[in-house]
Amino acid sequence: YELAKADDSFLGHILSAGLSRVSGGYDEALEAMQEVGEEENLRLEQRLGYLALIGTISPMIGLLGTVEGMVQSFMVIATTATGAPDPQELAKGISKALFTTLVGLYLAIPALMAYHILRNRVTRLVMEVGVVSEGMMRRFRKSGDKKIEA
Repeated sequence: YELAKADDSFLGHILSAGLSRVSGGYDEALEAMQEVGEEENLRLEQRLGYLALIGTISPMIGLLGTVEGMVQSFMVIATTATGAPDPQELAKGISKALFTTLVGLYLAIPALMAYHILRNRVTRLVMEVGVVSEGMMRRFRKSGDKKIEA
């Protein structure tokens, strides 16, 4: 128990929760482990949520800049009294539109890739920790205790 309590890992938290309640029986220990496992899983998923947020909002910020740049270019056309609008003034708005789109995509693509990769790793970690921790806690199951099926 002391070794699991001193371990600050996901598995350490779950095992220490189960071992702290093993005196109440195998079922109570498993319930404690499941509670802590759900809390730890939620904590990891909340951290991943920031990557998803960046990946979702970045293209919108890029789109906002795109629209702003295009409005700027069309304002040049609209305010040109005679003749053709100045190409350099038009290019400023178009450049702004393309640049903000590019920045939005540069932020969104890696953020979404990292989010999905890490989310899959968290899912696998939660599953592996559940299997390992339940396997370790089986030692404390008495022959009369019923087996909990998940």
